[in-house]
Amino acid sequence: MEIIAKFKALIVLLLIVVNVQTISAQTKADIFDKKVPVTWLGVDYSQAKVICSDSKEITTKSGFLSSTQFKLVYTPQWNNLFIYEKDKYDVAGAVHRDSVKYAIDVTAKANLALGEKEFFSTNPADFKTLNETKIADLVKNYDFGGNDGIGLIFFVEGMSKSKELMGVWATFVDMKSKTVLLTKYGTGKPGGFGLRNYWASPLYAVLGGIRANFKKWQKDQGLAN
Repeated sequence: MEIIAKFKALIVLLLIVVNVQTISAQTKADIFDKKVPVTWLGVDYSQAKVICSDSKEITTKSGFLSSTQFKLVYTPQWNNLFIYEKDKYDVAGAVHRDSVKYAIDVTAKANLALGEKEFFSTNPADFKTLNETKIADLVKNYDFGGNDGIGLIFFVEGMSKSKELMGVWATFVDMKSKTVLLTKYGTGKPGGFGLRNYWASPLYAVLGGIRANFKKWQKDQGLAN
């Protein structure tokens, strides 16, 4: 009888653990629940390719843009826009929240880990090579630095000067389980004076696209009120 009692107690404990895990796990519906916090994780350039006819086509004030400059100088500048110009790069407004948390150190770490990656490509086919499965694989292996809950991250893909477009995967993730809740591909047109502003414009456009399509996405997922 004692063995049976212990076995029953173990079953109850397991059910409680499973139930707690289920409750704590984020769902797709949580993306559209204004009461559920969202953390902005920043812009990941690990998959980015600058499509141009020649690597010396892109210039800066100090000369031709190098891969090292792209990684060490410009990726932090583009990410910092979301911190220092929050009114313009309004992540909270885009996801229909009063406010969001910020943890851009997560993507900063990913961008710095790229080594001497060559960001330039002369192949137009490199503009779009990712898909939902590849995004899921990236997230599965991501270091979220101990953060949990819902995170929003931009994975930049092609940056084409000739197309005058940049492709971005706006991706909502459950940081604890490292799973994708929702990812949407969008493009934005670059523009503005200087290299930083030129490629910042598409980020602003994609953010605006999230705001504009948020309720439609909710409806598409069968989650509209």
